[in-house]
Amino acid sequence: MLKWIVPTLLLFILSGCWDNKDINHRSLPIAMGVSFNQGSYSVFLDIPKVSNRDTIQVVSESGDNINEIIDHISMNMESEIDLLHLKIIIVDKEFAKHGLNDGVASLIRSRHVSPKTLFVICDESPERFFHKMDQNSSDGTMIYDFFQRNSGLSPEIAYTQTWKIFRSIHCFTNDVVIPIIKSGKTTAIESTGSAIMKNGKMVGRLTSEETLLINVFNGKQTQGKIEVTGKATVQIVSNHLTYKSSFVNDQPLLKSNLKLKVILLDTQGSTTSASIKDELSKLVMERFETLFEKIKLGGADVLGVGQYFRDELMRSQLEEWRIQYFTKLKIDLEVSTSIRNTGNLKGT
Repeated sequence: MLKWIVPTLLLFILSGCWDNKDINHRSLPIAMGVSFNQGSYSVFLDIPKVSNRDTIQVVSESGDNINEIIDHISMNMESEIDLLHLKIIIVDKEFAKHGLNDGVASLIRSRHVSPKTLFVICDESPERFFHKMDQNSSDGTMIYDFFQRNSGLSPEIAYTQTWKIFRSIHCFTNDVVIPIIKSGKTTAIESTGSAIMKNGKMVGRLTSEETLLINVFNGKQTQGKIEVTGKATVQIVSNHLTYKSSFVNDQPLLKSNLKLKVILLDTQGSTTSASIKDELSKLVMERFETLFEKIKLGGADVLGVGQYFRDELMRSQLEEWRIQYFTKLKIDLEVSTSIRNTGNLKGT
């Protein structure tokens, strides 16, 4: 009896393990590029090759559906394509302007790609971008390192994962910004700002300085530098933002208080700390007002302020947030600054 029980238990325990493939028989792309042209997609996969001379292989294919293209590439390779460890998806501007809805939904629902995969827009064709990367990198990890917080990621660069784009497409009150890059002239990669996305479509662009403000407003801890014209250059050490939402005469009002802690990197002349604080607060508010008017013009709530009014609006009203309420929104921002003029010295 026992000799039948043991095999039966092993059958249940080991079920599902037969589909596992040796890592030597799988190709693990680091980055994937997608371009769109007149209803047709082109997919580029950046695959590191482990050998005595580490190189990267770029394979490409075109078709009407992203998942079908990937399956076709996998069919023609000696090893299976595994996208679960994919780090970055790079799309061209045409795809972003057409709309990422179908492409993102296909990737999320297929579960071939991790929802944490970073999404990036390229200012040039992915084919040309990957060709330049191949010339500058031997292992294909340069683009990955560029967006790592402990490596090359700058506070002026947006960081948007696939699941956030999917959420914004199906959310009434929250849009996103996506970083924009291209191959550089003297550096391998150059950041050119970020894209304003509305319902999955690119409707505008932000500069690097405006992207820094977006990161600060969204509560991300940054180490960004701001030049106070003619007085000093400061670096943000920490930032904290509080909100209070209300309706005044049917107009949404958001009172915000931004607290900045900064250190002085350099000063010009005999400038006082008080004057630097005043100028910095004034500069941040002016830049934010310009930024807010730009995103309001595109009707994209990339600041996510609609989230603070969800308890005060019915679902039918939330559906009209971008059209009826966001365009009338008023933000009352106060900026308070404290200067830690000891720089990054410890124990002072």
